Formats: sequence, structure tokens, C-alpha cells
Amino acid sequence: MSSSNQTSTDAVSRPNRVARMSRATKETSIEVSVDLDGTGTTEISTGLPFFDHMLNQLGRHGGIDLVVAAKGDLEVDAHHTVEDVGIALGEVFAEALGDKAGVRRFASISLPLDEALVDVALDLSGRPFLAYTIEFPTDTPGLGSPPFDPQLAEEFWRAFATAAAITLHIRLVTGRNTHHIIEASFKAVARSLKDAIRVEGGGIPSTKGTL
Repeated sequence: MSSSNQTSTDAVSRPNRVARMSRATKETSIEVSVDLDGTGTTEISTGLPFFDHMLNQLGRHGGIDLVVAAKGDLEVDAHHTVEDVGIALGEVFAEALGDKAGVRRFASISLPLDEALVDVALDLSGRPFLAYTIEFPTDTPGLGSPPFDPQLAEEFWRAFATAAAITLHIRLVTGRNTHHIIEASFKAVARSLKDAIRVEGGGIPSTKGTL
């Protein structure tokens, strides 16, 4: 006879994978929160519309509820804001993941956006590393207003991968349009993160017993 008050194992053992933080320096002030088991709801404000658009892609296609509120010295350069958001987002991502028990850990995708095709592979390894093989000429125009320098995408991913302690490879296969290339990379990372953080077991997916 089945018990009417039986509760699923997932409902009992699965923790809430949420985290939030505030980070303030002389250059930026940032508030970030994530829910790794959300529905892709985002609320983004960094003062850089194109960057906001990319972070929206990260949350929406990653199935991650994401709130980012950042104020930085954009009158100097967008670099501080973009890098510091990457650091803060990586730190809350790592906190929300916890001990990573049961996660798939590895994921990869080849993602197209019109003429652009980007390959992404990642590992929730605990070993921060970024391999980024997308290059733009130094005179490539910025996107949006205030402008987002396309080369800042690499700085964001380096900051995120380091703070989140993940191994991340992003490789351009083909593409010409700057917007398409960067957006394809954000969507590809988002989908790979969604796959890698999915809980499908109960133990730590490592022979070392820790990640």
C-alpha cells in the first residue's frame, strides 16, 4: 500500500541553489543574485545596454533567474563595470552551486546565430581556466550607447570563469557580424551551464570526491 504522505527524494534532498551578494569598490557598486533552478527571469541594469542584452541571454537561455544592478565609472571606461560584474556573478554562481553534488558537471554545444557559429565546452571543475579564441580587430566599433567594446567579452568570461572556478572554452568556428558572434557565445555558454548544473545523481562527480 502506498503512503499518501510520501515525498520524493528530490524534494527532500535537493537544496535551494540560490545566492546573492553586494560588491563595492572605488570603481563599481554591484548587486547580484541568482537562482540556478529558476525559469530564466532576469532583471539587468549595468548602464551598458548591449551588455544588459547579453546578460539577459545568459539568464534566459540558462534557465537561471538573474538579477544584476551595477553602477560603474563608465565615464572612464566600461572595462571596470564589465569585469566586476563577471567577478560578482562568478562568485554567486559558485556559492549557489555549493558542493556540486549530483550535477552533470561537463557540457558542450555548437550554437549558430545566422552566419556565426560558436563552440563552447565547460567543466564545473573547481579549476579556473579560460580558453577564448574569438578575436576582433582593435578598431572594431563598440556596440550600443554607451559603447560596449567587443574585446570586453573576453574580460567578462575570464572574470566569471575565475570567480566561479570553472574551466571554460569558447571558440569561434565562423562568423562576420560582431553582434552575432558575441550573442552566440553568450547563448552557447548559457545552454552549456544549464546542462552542466542539472542535477541527475547524488554524489560528487569526481574521483577525488570534491570539486
